[in-house]
Amino acid sequence: MIDINLIRNEPEKVKKNLKKRKQPELLKKVDDVRKKDAEWRKLTYGLQQLRHKKNSITLEIRELKKKGKKIDTKIKEMKALPKKIIDADAKELKLRKEIRADMMAIPNLLHESVPYGKDDADNVEVRKWGVAKKSKFPLKNHVELGEQLNILDFERSAKLAGRGFYFLKGGLAMLNQALLRFTIDFMIKKGYTLVEPPLMMNRKSYEGVVDLGDFETVMYKIDGNDLYLIATSEHPLVGQYMNEVIDDKSLPIKLTGYSMCFRREIGSRGIDTKGLFRTHQFNKVEQVIICKPEDSWKLHEELVKNGEGILRALKIPYRVVNVCAGDFGQVAAKKYDTEYWSPRQGKYCEIFSASNCTDYQTRRLNIKSGRVGGQKALVHALNATALPTSRALVAVLENYQQKDSTIKVPAVLVPYMNGIKVIGKAKKEKKKVKVKPKAKKKLVKKAKKPRKKR
Repeated sequence: MIDINLIRNEPEKVKKNLKKRKQPELLKKVDDVRKKDAEWRKLTYGLQQLRHKKNSITLEIRELKKKGKKIDTKIKEMKALPKKIIDADAKELKLRKEIRADMMAIPNLLHESVPYGKDDADNVEVRKWGVAKKSKFPLKNHVELGEQLNILDFERSAKLAGRGFYFLKGGLAMLNQALLRFTIDFMIKKGYTLVEPPLMMNRKSYEGVVDLGDFETVMYKIDGNDLYLIATSEHPLVGQYMNEVIDDKSLPIKLTGYSMCFRREIGSRGIDTKGLFRTHQFNKVEQVIICKPEDSWKLHEELVKNGEGILRALKIPYRVVNVCAGDFGQVAAKKYDTEYWSPRQGKYCEIFSASNCTDYQTRRLNIKSGRVGGQKALVHALNATALPTSRALVAVLENYQQKDSTIKVPAVLVPYMNGIKVIGKAKKEKKKVKVKPKAKKKLVKKAKKPRKKR
């Protein structure tokens, strides 16, 4: 959440941010928070006065007793204080919870470079790489191709778990693992520490990284437990530092997390949002950085470049866009999307994003940096997808599909595929060799030798 001092001292700045984000419905909440905060501060001051008065009367009674003077009036005054303090405490707690809930609904302040806009049509292209061109032959969609090659099965998985799940088989399962291993190795070489996090988190820690009011509909809740299946490894990678003070010397912390991810959302607008592109369960390699505030914008660019490096190695054309104010959630201050080229659709499709969340998450989670006995300050948290294999598989199946409906394996992945270069290689028909009729042997009659007379 944002700093309460912004609402106390610069409410118009917060309101301007909400207008840019296309969230005018929250303008009243800023005024409500400001009003409640003023009431809370007044109540807090009153509580301090009551406690101070209680301590003062306790001392006065002690002195009166020493002098042998009457204490009846002071005792009567003292007896009325505990109830006043309890009532004021309850009001203060209730008000503090209300303010926190309201504050958690107010989004992060946008960076000045974030463009105005309502949806993805208003995103601003930053750069492109590779040649974006349509295929010279009709491409099959990944579902049709996968089922034809018997490497992808949605029907049998639906029998077990419903729509939104899948079986990867044979060469496609190997390709999925190859993408994971290649991406992990790529990130380790960049100096990131590999982490496999827990696949569940409790509500308190989850509230620190997302707006649960908005995000809870996307998540799987474990019945009878205070646990949620994680939607991305970013959440536990950041949440693990809750209520900690990190030594300045260890910053920046650079992590790459691998996990299965679980989301209830699923596409409903045709093959390009069904299939592998948006599912309930998927593999993802994530990037997370915890750093000093002065380093976060430079490191934000680094996260984007890492993702670009992976797509370049795979030789998949892409573009990077600066996401407009109305097209991303409340946690980030700025977000880039990287979109791969879909030759079948003839357009760019999102494959991953990179967000600088500044101190929005770390304020909720109370993550600071500093040294023992020294000053402490909130750190910044950044995250980016390194590669979601489900979408990467779609990108490979389209960009590497061959005319004979086989899939060429990107060269960089061949070592991870046990040397396999083509998935679904067509069986070569044996050429019928025309056998020439055997030449008839000419029978040469041998002259009979005359028998020797005895």
